[in-house]
Amino acid sequence: MKSNLYLTLAVLVISFSSCISQENPPLIETPEQTKYGTETIVDGIEVPWGMTFLSEKELLVTEKKGVLYRVSNGNKIEVSGLPEIYKRGQGGLLDVAVHPDFKSNNLIYMTLSSHIEGDKGGNTSLYQAKLNANTLEDVKLLYKAKPNTTKGQHWGSRIIFDDDGHLFFSVGDRGNRDVNPQDLKRDGGKIYRLNLDGSIPSDNPFINTDGAKKAVFSYGHRNPQGMTVHPKTGEIWENEHGPKGGDEINIIQKGKNYGWPVITYGINYSGTPITDERSRPGMEQPFYYWVPSIAPSGMAFSSSRVYKKWKGDLFVGSLKFKYLEHLVIKKGKVVKREKILE
Repeated sequence: MKSNLYLTLAVLVISFSSCISQENPPLIETPEQTKYGTETIVDGIEVPWGMTFLSEKELLVTEKKGVLYRVSNGNKIEVSGLPEIYKRGQGGLLDVAVHPDFKSNNLIYMTLSSHIEGDKGGNTSLYQAKLNANTLEDVKLLYKAKPNTTKGQHWGSRIIFDDDGHLFFSVGDRGNRDVNPQDLKRDGGKIYRLNLDGSIPSDNPFINTDGAKKAVFSYGHRNPQGMTVHPKTGEIWENEHGPKGGDEINIIQKGKNYGWPVITYGINYSGTPITDERSRPGMEQPFYYWVPSIAPSGMAFSSSRVYKKWKGDLFVGSLKFKYLEHLVIKKGKVVKREKILE
């Protein structure tokens, strides 16, 4: 059921919503003829940020300003019981995901910007709650990034699960690129791994590193806003906003450093360089990077038999240019980009 609806997810998330040359990039194409139709599932949501399916006909959708909707047959009902949300800049109510055993326990997870545990500002937080009809009960804070800051950018955040009982979620660098992403003792610019109950797995990569945040799985990220699991390999694929140029797709590996801001293919918005390094030993290269930036949002692989010609291909939303990008991958390389659903 979920695989048949991956593309619906990607389309809905992007429908409402930042230089250098890349060697031999595939040119983006716009198909002359489209052999597919589109259908509006729900409208009237100002800035939907994340969504998850409860069943084939029901879904939850977050609205960034702080509303969670339960959508059924095109109708949306507000879900009550949300924790307090700190609304600033790019922050608000972010992603939502259902527990892998949702049918038996009714548990959901949410990421949002929160100002608890501090007097000023906020940071990204992960919550768990039980969905009872249209009400959230037993709301629990599982992780809160620290410290709070009044900066409004780079909160992340996306939630995914592996097949081994782990939850992954992302937090952006919170606008503090010179400190957070490369410092394991600080939150921000990281992807985190927890057990489904919020506890920290005993085999997390930095569990025995003095002073490190024990929940960190990978680091050196700028602002990860897309994550998905490869349907065949089980690998975690992530996309993140670069500065001016240098949006990235990364294949996330345990304990690896993805380089921001020491290495990058982007430059400052003012046009000045951030660094003269694009690679360094011990830092991972992106699987792919965009020039110019497209401001990537949700991403999903098509594993559905409904879209036979697209099976195994990757789809990413562009916030900047307001389209859905179709990426064809052959032998570990992006060989074609296609612009659909402008």
